[in-house]
Order: sequence, then structure tokens, then C-alpha cells
Amino acid sequence: LGLCISRASASVLNVNCCLVLLPMCRVLLAFLRGSQKVASRKTRRLLDKSKTFHVTCGITICIFSVLHVAAHLVNALNFSENYSEDFLALNVANYRGETNITLDNSNVNHPMFVSVPGLTGVIMVLVLFLMCTASTYAIRFSNYDIFWYTHNLFFVFYMLLMVHVSGGVLKYQSNLEEHPPGCFNPNKTLRENMTVPKAFEETFPAYTTEPFPEDLSVPEPFVHNNFVRICSEEPKFQSHFPETWFWISGPLCLYCVERLYRYIRSNKPVTITSVISHPSNVLEVRMMKVNFKARPGQYVILHCPRVSALESHPFTLTMCPTDTKATFGIHLKVVGDWTERFRDLLLLHSSQDKEILPIFQQRRYPKLYVDGPFGSPFEESLNYEVSLCVAGGIGVTPFASVLNTLLDGWKCYKLRRLYFIWVCRDIESFRWFADLLCMLHNKLWQENRPDYINIQLYLSQTDGIQKIIGEKYQALNSRLLIGRPRWKLLFDEIAKCNRRKTIGVFCCGPNKISKILHKLSNISNSYGTRFEYNKESFS
Repeated sequence: LGLCISRASASVLNVNCCLVLLPMCRVLLAFLRGSQKVASRKTRRLLDKSKTFHVTCGITICIFSVLHVAAHLVNALNFSENYSEDFLALNVANYRGETNITLDNSNVNHPMFVSVPGLTGVIMVLVLFLMCTASTYAIRFSNYDIFWYTHNLFFVFYMLLMVHVSGGVLKYQSNLEEHPPGCFNPNKTLRENMTVPKAFEETFPAYTTEPFPEDLSVPEPFVHNNFVRICSEEPKFQSHFPETWFWISGPLCLYCVERLYRYIRSNKPVTITSVISHPSNVLEVRMMKVNFKARPGQYVILHCPRVSALESHPFTLTMCPTDTKATFGIHLKVVGDWTERFRDLLLLHSSQDKEILPIFQQRRYPKLYVDGPFGSPFEESLNYEVSLCVAGGIGVTPFASVLNTLLDGWKCYKLRRLYFIWVCRDIESFRWFADLLCMLHNKLWQENRPDYINIQLYLSQTDGIQKIIGEKYQALNSRLLIGRPRWKLLFDEIAKCNRRKTIGVFCCGPNKISKILHKLSNISNSYGTRFEYNKESFS
């Protein structure tokens, strides 16, 4: 039973160790998202679950690793108790009763620990334990560095896995014709006293039909109708070829090739054109890079060696390069050690966050490397005829790139109506993209399409009526509401105004809002309107 469980769990581990790498091939996923010929909308929406799929495979690996280890502990006892004196090559234990370890005489040389499979297995369990515990939400939220560094131990895990399966614990017989199962293997003296027809021996070396001498004692299981099956040679055993190599070599090579491609693509630093400090500890960085192209909704990974030699973080693009301008930008919220050090390196004075103040002083910015762009669910927001975009706080960043793209021109896209809902705790947060919203609003009014975008701003925490300061923000002040959105009424109103249409729902914000929108999207309505839910949540 232990052997069956260990083999079955190993097969499950092979499959999951193969699949867990595929969601991490970001370039491949970005290609599939951007190619409508290769992948349909339903297929691209399945790619939104890549993170969930990766986590599911990781949890499965942890569960079946525990089962695999437990089964091998049972196997160690069975190998010791069923030690074979006849077939020494099959034995894993050194002698019968080897697992009988006492407190006074601990068996540190047990093959479970000193063999290649045993030693690599113990180290793999330790590595997997570190990766599993550091992936919990509490550790990721309190100290992201621990999660990042321990998760990169996956390469050590895979190298140990390649060595682990090459130990050859389980074996099969390679000379079945010369030594069929159940044949009689006489000793040297017995062979000399027996007469076997020469012609038969040359044709069938493993059998003889010569009647067995009555004066010789042969065990009954080897005698059939007074004839005996005689082995022509000793049994030979050979280790199975590791099937794990077939499973993980392909995805592992694909991942390594992609990482090499990403390294070559991002080995040149970008040119930082400007740094803008926004209210509520938000920093905007605008950059330029040769041959950099991106689609609205995508994100990039930033690496600043002066902040951390190994650490890098993803940030959503809030401005994409176009045919007329090569500048692209991001907005980041200063919430941790990495972003604090990054801000201090970029700003002349780290406390300068009260005004939206461009900094053009002549100074040398730190080297910054950009890897990407990579795909996200928000790329689909322009592929629906009607889209509902809901943002919570800094979660507005993926929609900012969509709004910037519409500002450059909206007629070339399928989108014909956009509902934009933005919920913030303080009034100053709306100033991050207040200018962008006002410019887009005025542009659509001038083009006689005021109904193209429906803007609703919600201030969830306030002591009284507040307004976005500035006369140029009057268009936004009239759309500023106090409190939280009434989501059910909002969905009913959108469904009523867009009968029998498919509406894309996109959310980037707290999980509480995400769950509400997901639930409402799955509820049918009397207007024949269908909501398709897409989301990206903070993690």
C-alpha cells in the first residue's frame, strides 16, 4: 500500500510541478492576450485565472508532498522487514530490521537520509516548507521581501527534483527471457549432475523438458508434469527511467528561455523624464525607452539596483506610448520599504507631497530597468461595446491608461460607452487623475459624445460636503457623491440602459468590492443584459 501511494502521489506531483510553471511565463500569456486570432475572448478570460491556477497547483504540491513523504516512511519499514536474501540488488535497506532505531543507538546512516533520493527529499521538504509558509497572506502583507526571496528558491527545488528521481530506488527485471519469473535456479553442483539436451538448450536457454532426476530434491513450485523450468542466468535488475524529466523538462526550459529573453530585453536602463509627487503619498514616474510598446491595461516590472540588488516589483502603466509620443508612466503608492527608498532616490525632498509639482531640476536619477510589458484582464475593457470599470483608491491605475488612450482617440476601438466608478477615502486622492478626467470630459463634449463616458466619484469617508479644489474641476465636482455606491441599483440601471448587450465588468480594488461585483455579475436580469466579470485585486 505504501508503494502504491508513493507512486500515485509522485505522478500527481509530476503533473503539478509541470503546470505550476506555465502561469509564470508572462511573455507567453501576454502574447495570447494580445492575439485575437490565436485566442478567443473566452480563452483570454481564462488567462485571468492564471494566478489562481498557480496557487492551486502550489497547494496541491504541498498536500501530495506530505502524502508522498508519509508513504515513503511506510516503505522504509517495509523494505527493512521484507529484506530479500535471494535478490540482493532489489533491497533498499542494508539488512533486515534496519529501521529498528532506539533512543540509545540512533541510526544516522539509514539510507532514508544518506542516499541521494533520501537526502534530496529532505532538503526539498524544507525548501517547500519555506516557500509555503512565506506565501501566506500575513507574511506577504507584513514583509513582502520574505515572500519574494523564499519564492525564488523554486529553482533550487527543481534542481533537487531532477537529482531526486535519478536515485533509482525502484527497479525492474531486464532479463525475463533468460530468467523467467518462477524458474528454478540450481546451484553449481546441481547443474553438473543434471543432463539437459544440447539442442534444446541452444534454442530455449531458459527452459528444459528433460525429466528431472528423482534423486534430486527440487521445490514443488518449480516442477510441472515432472518437468522443470531452469534459469540460464541470474536475474538482472535495472532502475526505471525517471518519468519526472519528461514532465518538467519542457516547462522548465520554456521558463528559462523566457527569463533569458526578458533579461536581454530589459538590460538597458530607461530614461526618466520627470517625477511628480501627488497627494496621499503617490509618486508618478514618466520614462522613455527605445522600441517600447504597450497596450492600455498592461503592467511592467521595475528594478532599481540602488534600492535592491535582487528585488523588483510590478506596477500598472498609467500612460502608454503612442505613435506621437514615446513617453510612458506609472503611479506608485509609497507603502513599504522598497517604495520609500525609491521615492527618496527620485525626489530631492521626500516630504514634498503637498502639491502636484513637476521636478525638472538637473540631477542624476538612479538607474531604472523596466521589464515588460505584461498582460492583464483590463486589456479587454476596450474590446466590449459597453464596459463598467470600478476602481478603489490606487486601483484606478489600470483604468488611467485606458482613459489616456481614449483621450488620444476613441473611434478606432469597439468601446462605445464607458461607466467609470472611482471610490476613495479622502478627497485629495481624486487629484491624481483629475486633470485627465476633465480633459477627456471636455473632449467628448466638443465631439458631441457626452454620453460616451459616465463618471461617478464616491467619497467614502468625510465629515461634510467637500469639493475638489480648483475651478477647472467643476465637471468633477458635479459628479462627486458622498458615501458608498449602491451596487444593486447601479447594475439595474446599467442593465436597463443597455438591453440585450454584453457588458464587461472590470474591478481593481479591495476584495470586498470585488466579491460584491462578482456576485451581481452572475445574477440574471429581466432586460437580457449579460455581465462578464473581470478583476484584479490587491495581493
